[in-house]
Amino acid sequence: MVLPTSGVESVWPSVVVAGDLTRARREWLHTNGAGAYASSTIAGMHARRYHGLLIAALDPPEGRHLFLSHVDATISLPREGAGPPSRQRWDLAKHQFPSVDPTTGPFYLQRFDQDPLPRWTYSVPAGELEITLALVRGENAAVLRYRFRGKRPVLLTLRPLLAARGFHKLQRENGGMLQRVELRPGEMRVQPKKDLPRLCFRYEGTFVGSPDWWRRFEYLAERDRGLDFEEDLWTPGVFEMSIGDAPSYLVAGVDRLPTGEPEALFAATEAALRAEDPGPTAPPLQRKLFIAAEAFRADLARRPGIIAGYPHLDMRGRDALIALPGLYLVTKKHDAAIRVLREILAHMAFGLVPSHVGEGAAAELAAADTSLWLFEAARHMADALGDGHTFVTDELCLALRDAFEAVIEGKHHGIHLTPDGLFAVSAGAVVDAAPTWMDARRGGAAVTPRLGCPVELSALWARGCDTVARLARAGGDMALAERAESERDRTHAAFRRRFWCEATGFPYDVVSELEEGPGAFRDASIRPNAVIALAVDPACFTAEQASALLDRAQSLVTRAGLRALAREDPRYTGHASGNAAARESAVHQGAAWPWLLGFFVRAARRSADGASLAPLLHRLVASAAGNELAVGQVPQLADGDEPHAPGGCVAHAVSVAELLRALCWDLA
Repeated sequence: MVLPTSGVESVWPSVVVAGDLTRARREWLHTNGAGAYASSTIAGMHARRYHGLLIAALDPPEGRHLFLSHVDATISLPREGAGPPSRQRWDLAKHQFPSVDPTTGPFYLQRFDQDPLPRWTYSVPAGELEITLALVRGENAAVLRYRFRGKRPVLLTLRPLLAARGFHKLQRENGGMLQRVELRPGEMRVQPKKDLPRLCFRYEGTFVGSPDWWRRFEYLAERDRGLDFEEDLWTPGVFEMSIGDAPSYLVAGVDRLPTGEPEALFAATEAALRAEDPGPTAPPLQRKLFIAAEAFRADLARRPGIIAGYPHLDMRGRDALIALPGLYLVTKKHDAAIRVLREILAHMAFGLVPSHVGEGAAAELAAADTSLWLFEAARHMADALGDGHTFVTDELCLALRDAFEAVIEGKHHGIHLTPDGLFAVSAGAVVDAAPTWMDARRGGAAVTPRLGCPVELSALWARGCDTVARLARAGGDMALAERAESERDRTHAAFRRRFWCEATGFPYDVVSELEEGPGAFRDASIRPNAVIALAVDPACFTAEQASALLDRAQSLVTRAGLRALAREDPRYTGHASGNAAARESAVHQGAAWPWLLGFFVRAARRSADGASLAPLLHRLVASAAGNELAVGQVPQLADGDEPHAPGGCVAHAVSVAELLRALCWDLA
């Protein structure tokens, strides 16, 4: 393991570009608290189909559609001197087109700041243009503010480029775009597709209609994944305004314009984001993660929840339950945590939590461990609120009882207990699914299916039984408490007997349902799932086993997270490359996952050497938090080998949440 030395450079992201396009290829993210977002590279040169200035949530926090892709800006002013009249002109936008090297032309971007709103500062011979973006809180609307500092005012031309599509899709030039534009004083409305809402603009100056297609934008991150990567975008025309020192605004809203003046909308968004910063008395790393956590909380949506990751993940049950302690309880947002959990509980079916928490999600129950993470989230909620809190006693405890009974009955989705009490998953209804967080698929089938008895699931079950017993006793249901304690003890006994591998000094990753006989197996792969098991329920291990486990787990630890597989394993893949299928195959065969560091920290702090390990553990958390794809955020994963290039989602809820939880609870 290489000792990390990196820390947090700044609480608020800032990048000096100085006209160098290579410095502007990092990504940024800005969200509205209800599922809508804006994201791109710092240069504004989209690299993903998910990039844009307004990705709206039509069914908040879901139903996301990309409406406003770009607003290309051009500065011009009359050319001075003798001769025929002409205009000096500077095009500020950067795009990737076929056979065109974007580095050959001029690039005027000087710096990017997000403090807290994304702001771009461009420098041209006539002066300096500052562009700032604010998404309206809780609404599918964006406000762009323009300020110019120069010797005299300039003409600013703004060309909106529209996609009007689901954010997983791509747009091609077609004859179906409705080109009718509705004009009102200071407003323009256009509905390019009948099946989608209109896009409304409020502008200063004039609008010049010139509907047309701009063709063959290339998204290189999509190309690198072996996916379609070209798109055509449609424009209804351009806005022209004369600007100087005073700010000018362009407002865009899906279906309707937001209520209020642009300045007030800007101020409200800025105030909401600054309120997430605990302030200068908190350590910089803690402040950074508090700020990053805001992006995933869709508290302003009709159905509040947690966005699993940007740019493309939605409301996932497992991710929400793992992330909830870090995103809500560490930050003392207890009332919001109750609303989120209440929404998750409302989608339970047969006593189980669905893999996807949203409308029509009851049928999506493929992930066997999602309900087990409910027990873990409930334990943290009870710790924060108290066992006697009405939400705990009247809602949460009842849901845990239903989940407990569903596992005992073992009638749904291949989830059941073995005769000796281990948590097991058989093929059943999850033939093509993965029962754990290792849920990558290739050709519709799980890359790492882990059917049988995965090590962390039995630990989660044992600790879950303990939580049920605790809350049942607090509520006076002694019969349920005694049953849960009996199941906990039964699982502990079977776990200690069956999971420890003397040959490796590490637990088996998966064992078969039956200990002996035809089909019996024990998978001795060195994976981080045993670390999860130790962090969740140390009672599953003896003190000697816990110490040996942590020693062996050192081979999984990197400065970017825990590897999904030990390097000495012949299946180990240290760099995820190639097309989408190859990448999916690699992510659980060696990629480093930042969120797993949270469980390593929790387990290590309980060890005999926990106090002396604290500085190293803190540096690990800081290093993983600083290995960015999007400024200010923590990615989903990284290569297992140096230099640990980040990958996956550019911003991952569980990564941010677990690093924040480890920092504030385990390393406080």
